[in-house]
Amino acid sequence: MLRWIIFLIIFGILDLYAFQAFKTVTKNGLLYTIYWIITALVIGNFVFHYFGFSRRDGFSHAHAYAFGFFLAILIPKMILLIGMFAEDVFRVPQAAYRYFTEGESAKGNYFASRRQFISKLALGVAAIPFASILYGIYKGKYNYKVLKYTMYFEDLPKAFDGYKLTQISDIHSGSFDNIDKVKYAVNLINEQQSDVILFTGDIVNNKTDELIPYVDVFNKLKAKDGLYSVLGNHDYGDYVTWETEEAKHQNLEHLKTLQKDIGFDLLLNESRYLEKDGERIALIGVENWGVGGFKKAGDLKKASSKINKDDFKILLSHDPSHWEREVIKDDYHYHLTLSGHTHGMQFGIEIPGWFKWSPVKWRYKYWAGIYKEMGQYINVNRGFGYLAFPGRVGIWPEITVIELKKGTSIA
Repeated sequence: MLRWIIFLIIFGILDLYAFQAFKTVTKNGLLYTIYWIITALVIGNFVFHYFGFSRRDGFSHAHAYAFGFFLAILIPKMILLIGMFAEDVFRVPQAAYRYFTEGESAKGNYFASRRQFISKLALGVAAIPFASILYGIYKGKYNYKVLKYTMYFEDLPKAFDGYKLTQISDIHSGSFDNIDKVKYAVNLINEQQSDVILFTGDIVNNKTDELIPYVDVFNKLKAKDGLYSVLGNHDYGDYVTWETEEAKHQNLEHLKTLQKDIGFDLLLNESRYLEKDGERIALIGVENWGVGGFKKAGDLKKASSKINKDDFKILLSHDPSHWEREVIKDDYHYHLTLSGHTHGMQFGIEIPGWFKWSPVKWRYKYWAGIYKEMGQYINVNRGFGYLAFPGRVGIWPEITVIELKKGTSIA
């Protein structure tokens, strides 16, 4: 209870400060009333859902929208606070000067009036994240982008020159609220006509039941050389409370069965060979392995035990921290690793080919797109679905298409 009282006090101070900007540009009492009603409803809804959160039930759509709308007002008001505080950097010293120089002749009106220009500027700037977050909730989370790359490898088997693979990651089926949009994305994946489809983990948020309504959607995925997948940290059911360990175990076994029903060959620290015209490349899949408290079930040595060191290798590993900490240092030389996990934080600024930024970069060194270290590559997929925040702002859901070419890049 104490934490919520502290939360309400802090947000109350923030809101009263931000309201100064709103009050400066209008004297309409009705608008004041609307402002406070919306604020009370959003905060009340947030407190209601999070005060009663249960790990047994997990994170629901209602929790997600409560969080999303809370962010939609919190971030703009923080911007207003910064704008108003910046003005007070000048107003407070001026007020102190008047207090000591004018005394009672100022009749207590020591503070200069807030300048309307500053308030309008702050409101204009704050409107940008407000509109962006609302767009991200209603449109951005299904704004699927197909990102295409051509990657050159001198030791790629000749038969695989021009071989295309599609990677998707972080489906998080429990978050979806529009099955038609998901069907559209599945059709978009099939339109790429890749030779193989590779899924790099987190097909659910917490429980396998979340996937059931979408099995008949995802089983429409088609690729000539099949579909392969690995587990992500959310697939193990670690983030909800189970009545028994057996119930948790059965949940995971059910998830494995549903993945098979979809058509995925789930690689649990295992490998397969993709063969073409008498040549082959190795496909290796590890269970989740991540730093920062995430499950470390991945066993790279076990997964690669049946392949040759000189094989051309594609590794599926959900968390890019695995690539950083173990994969690139391994003697086996994994030519291409495919990961996800970060979602690009579902928030950022990106100009393809020029600039990309997200706060998640402070947590993950490799957080979106292709990186190269020690002659090896990783692609970190931005994710197909979304989690917690029910939207995406600037970092859109991704379908990655990679064409493998033999030789050296001319770029």
